This record gives sequence, C-alpha cells and structure tokens, in this order.
Amino acid sequence: MNGNYVINLGRQLGSGGREIGEKLAANLGISFYDKELINLASEESGLCKDFFEQADEKASQPLIGGLFGMRFPFLNDGMIPSSNCLSNDALFKVQSDVIRKLATEHSCLFVGRCADYILRDHPRHVDVFISAALPDRIARVCSNKQITKEEAEELINKTDKRRSEYYNYYSYKTWGAAATYHLCIDSSVLGIDDTVEFIQEFVKKKLSL
Repeated sequence: MNGNYVINLGRQLGSGGREIGEKLAANLGISFYDKELINLASEESGLCKDFFEQADEKASQPLIGGLFGMRFPFLNDGMIPSSNCLSNDALFKVQSDVIRKLATEHSCLFVGRCADYILRDHPRHVDVFISAALPDRIARVCSNKQITKEEAEELINKTDKRRSEYYNYYSYKTWGAAATYHLCIDSSVLGIDDTVEFIQEFVKKKLSL
C-alpha cells in the first residue's frame, strides 16, 4: 500500500460531516469519497447507478423497490447479473470491493457506508464519528434543504435511524457508539473549521504523519 492511509468518517445528519470531510481531505491532500462511491460502484460493476442510489446506506432487503423484479433495461451495457433481482447485500459487496480497491491505490477519506468496518484490517486507518447538538443540526438541514424546522427534525430522525440500521446490520457494531471509533467529536463545540483542525492533528499523531 506504499504508506497509504484512510480516514473513515461516520456522521449524524446535519452535523457538518460532509463539509468536515471535504475540508479535512483537502488539507491533507488526499482523495474524498461520499456520494462519488455510487458512480464508481456503478462503473465498476456495469450496473445502473439507480440501483446503488436506492440501496445507499440502507440495511438488507429482499428486493430494492420494484425495479429489481425487472430485467435488463436498467443495466448499463456490458454486464448482465446472474439473477434478475439484486439484494442490498449484493450491492453492498460491490461497493465494498470498490472501497477496498481505492484504499489500496491511494490515501482516501470515506464518508459513511461502513467504510470503517470494510477497511478494519487496513494497516493505517483512523475511524471518526461526527455528532452535533440537535438545534445546530436542525438549523443546518433547514439551510441546506430549504425546509421547515419540523421537516428538518423529521428528516434527521429518519436518516439517522436508517444509517444506524445499515451500519449495525453490516458491521455488527453500534453506529455512533464511542467504542466503535478512534475518535468521536461534537462539531457544535468547536465549529466546523476548528473541528477539522482538531481531527487533522489527531490523524497526524495517530498515523505519525
């Protein structure tokens, strides 16, 4: 792996996790992957990205929506699956293979998608979880999504529940629990930029960068 390292970032909705991840990756000069993994998994497998978007950070289901009872029109050219329906587990494996491949090629920061569990055997990894005070999370989601406070709180509850179920199902660990990560931090305490700086110093010390 030539000294490559990975940072795996879990986050509550509205905690600023994506922004923190982007800034941290930029500061360290490493690749950043969040929703980008959907396109990469689609390209790698030859499957339409709609499959991965519907399965994104959702625990296993027999079928993903109604699409998966259908055949070839939803596939990209060049690949046909052995079965005419795909489970979330199968798509999770495809995405996991992409994450492992990227981690062998260069240093990366991954947001969500059980990357910390997938890369648990990577010799140089740092696992971080970002939380924030609920009022701050609601305010950020309201601003980003242009929705009401009530709608933001409902979205936060649904998204965190979905992410928790997904993570706990695939990792057999507990999403957001301190024992699961090397570092858990509340971004409301320091603010986004100082949280980035704090995590950056932690990463440098842990990996002796």
